[in-house]
Amino acid sequence: MAGYKINRVTSDIKIALAELLREVKDPRVSKLLSIVKVDVSSDMSYATVYVSAIEGMDATKESVKALNKSAAGFLRRQLGASLSLRKVPELRFIADDSLERSAQISKIIDSFSDDDKN
Repeated sequence: MAGYKINRVTSDIKIALAELLREVKDPRVSKLLSIVKVDVSSDMSYATVYVSAIEGMDATKESVKALNKSAAGFLRRQLGASLSLRKVPELRFIADDSLERSAQISKIIDSFSDDDKN
């Protein structure tokens, strides 16, 4: 039963953070930031949030620095207000390059399909 609760809290945090990231007014945080994955520890004291920016890995790393340094407390407080949790996990943001990698793979696949047409 505990696994079900962790999964539910994980999905709730992911949805709520996606909405809250739009409210961050720090210019270092990219407006095109997306949440790739959220991992919540078993005791729900930490949440690791994997984020990626469409602009590339440099923009993602800059956004992660700003989120971890200044916006994590704001987001945690807003998360606690929007979700009814006894304990709001501490947020840790990590840059993820999966969007960039998937775009590269898509280009490679498209180049093979273009070669087949020729």
